[in-house]
Amino acid sequence: MNPRIQATMAANHGLITRRQALAAGLDLETIHTHVKSGAWTAVRRGVYAETAYVQSITLPTDRQRLRDRAACAAITVPFLRSHDTAALELDMPILLPKKPQTHVTRAPVVGSHNKWGVKHHLAPYLDVQVAQANGFDVLGLARTAVDIAREHGRPYGVVAVDSARRMGVPLSELQEVLDHMEHWPYRRQAQEAIDLSYAGSESIGETLTRDVLEELGLSDIETQFEISDGIRTARFDLRVGRHIFEFDGRSKYVATADGGLALRSVDEVLAEEKDRQDWAHGFHLGMSRVRWHDLFGRERTFLKPRLNREYLATCRAFGTDISDLERFRVRRPRAA
Repeated sequence: MNPRIQATMAANHGLITRRQALAAGLDLETIHTHVKSGAWTAVRRGVYAETAYVQSITLPTDRQRLRDRAACAAITVPFLRSHDTAALELDMPILLPKKPQTHVTRAPVVGSHNKWGVKHHLAPYLDVQVAQANGFDVLGLARTAVDIAREHGRPYGVVAVDSARRMGVPLSELQEVLDHMEHWPYRRQAQEAIDLSYAGSESIGETLTRDVLEELGLSDIETQFEISDGIRTARFDLRVGRHIFEFDGRSKYVATADGGLALRSVDEVLAEEKDRQDWAHGFHLGMSRVRWHDLFGRERTFLKPRLNREYLATCRAFGTDISDLERFRVRRPRAA
């Protein structure tokens, strides 16, 4: 391949626009030949990437980030990446909507409109809200979390706010961003997301599981409940009374080489989880386990009564008071 083409793609995260390809010495016929032969893929009209590179991207968030970058490469007016698009560049864990869009923000005009699959948010922003990510100008973590909450509502907004707090954004900064949006659309949704957020949530799955518990009317939810008997220490995702709610993310069963967290076989991981659960039962703690697919659609309608039933069974068997566990508790400062 033309070395100038390779250099342009390398400098633009694997992408090249038609204009850039022409400037590097290709003609339209050659570009069409690359696409027709399958060597290149049109990620977006007039924006291309090598097909092998496109096929190597498998995660939905990474594929959306590629589409966002292609869409932004075609925009000719000044803009900042914002909302979901900014979150992906900031490596901020979010829950993508069923039909994700590319989002950009432009100031100082006000309003919003969709143009060629890109949602342009015409809204002001403060200089301190602008950040750099992967060479792009984006709106920062706090502003992005609040924007997602206003745009998508719950649970997307709660997930975004939890992620921002987990990445070190204080609650006061999120509230300050929202306070500058006194008369903005859907401000109430963002306020709800901030009010429902928890500093201790460590994953999207934990946030969504907690969202189910909120719907069940359970209160005094504790995140990252940790106990030790002096020999073994274990930390659990969520606790209400004497009942533990654990989210089982797929990554804990997938080897690190494949993007997971497991250092051993699935059988060994499952055996350790079973041993850990039996150990918790020894403290008169009940436990419910939640998987990713339990949290959506038809499965969610089955999940809620199951969790409620299991929680009530623990209450009947062991009550709700945990004062007897105080001497076993491990209290750690919240890490940013």
